Amino acid sequence: MADATSKKGKLYLIPSTLGEIPPLEVLPISIKRAIEEINIYIVENEKTARHFIKKLSPRKSQPSLTLFALNKFTEASEIPSFLNPCLEGNDVGILSEAGCPGIADPGAAVVRIAHERQIQVVPLVGPSSIILALMASGMNGQNFAFNGYLAIDGAERKKQIKKLERKSKEENQSQIFIETPYRNNKLLEELVRTVSGTTRICVACDITLNTEFIRTKTASDWKVEQVDLHKRPAIFIIQA
Repeated sequence: MADATSKKGKLYLIPSTLGEIPPLEVLPISIKRAIEEINIYIVENEKTARHFIKKLSPRKSQPSLTLFALNKFTEASEIPSFLNPCLEGNDVGILSEAGCPGIADPGAAVVRIAHERQIQVVPLVGPSSIILALMASGMNGQNFAFNGYLAIDGAERKKQIKKLERKSKEENQSQIFIETPYRNNKLLEELVRTVSGTTRICVACDITLNTEFIRTKTASDWKVEQVDLHKRPAIFIIQA
């Protein structure tokens, strides 16, 4: 897929599924074509990356693949070298564990370096749990903020929630955040206790899967509904 008019390869941002689902149910054919033509990847987990590649391209030679690991154990000094193949004329793909590379994903660090080195960055179409949740929430899709993870400390997290609620009301802004899946139930309980009863809360989990659950209700209404979010990938959105 390298451009014959350019000496440098390109950096392709390759989305993956949001869970165990046949890839082509949610991914366009362009992803399959990219996987079939690219042999060098930057991935979070080699085992799951190889599994995903095999699903999309069963005949692809796994021994021919070069995979660089980009995760919490990767030294920052190593990252620039992952793009050396691009400088040598080879295309490289960043493959996310779930969803889109660079969005709540360590791939952003590689993309920044690619721009500094004048390597063309090519984002491919795929599912983003953040955007899909916002689409389905009924909240403001023209003014929103993604806040990542909230604080683990209970008192600090309560302060953050109140701050986000105030900002949402003052700026008419949807506030989006995530949590480690095994703490989802606790976070929803804290949200319901902390925000005003009229503040809307959207819970979107298992997006695109058969067990998908997306519901927007006021905090008062959430008090009377029981839902088990334990270990289910979820997005939370509030709007006052």
